[in-house]
Amino acid sequence: MKRPAWVNASNVLLVAVLMWAAPRCWPHVKAIVGVRERAARRPAFAIYTRSGQHLTADSLRGRIVLVNVWATWCPPCRAEMPALQQLATAYAPRGLVLLGLSVDRGAPEQVDAFLRERGITYPVAIVDGEVIRAFGGVRGYPTSYLLDRDGVLRHTVMGPVAPFTLRPAISRLLDEP
Repeated sequence: MKRPAWVNASNVLLVAVLMWAAPRCWPHVKAIVGVRERAARRPAFAIYTRSGQHLTADSLRGRIVLVNVWATWCPPCRAEMPALQQLATAYAPRGLVLLGLSVDRGAPEQVDAFLRERGITYPVAIVDGEVIRAFGGVRGYPTSYLLDRDGVLRHTVMGPVAPFTLRPAISRLLDEP
């Protein structure tokens, strides 16, 4: 039996890559075009930042919150941090809070040094699995969650392109009354 002309190694590889990438890219596309999460969840959390600030889901109500789960040992996390810092700086005057949640298990001073070296000024906390579960867990690092002014989870994206992906979603939420 003769196979169709389009069935060749490069086309089979392309189909395989698309099948692998599609489910990973779909959350990013949803954030860009404004498709909300299916279930309206309000993650309940309470953390202490590395500067000693106590933040809770309730204390952040009324502001748009971008939560980024990361680790110092994660190369994609490191790659996206400058873009996250730019987002935090650009949108803070309009009401965005960028909150970093480090899952590192080493000495907290290592995280502090890491942040200083990179000029990260947005609040960062070192958290355990309980805090991460409040957001629905993570499948990989980095993972970002975007919460609206009511604390409702509107978008979840995984991967270092989150600052680019979430910029339109952040702007839409900031423009909402």
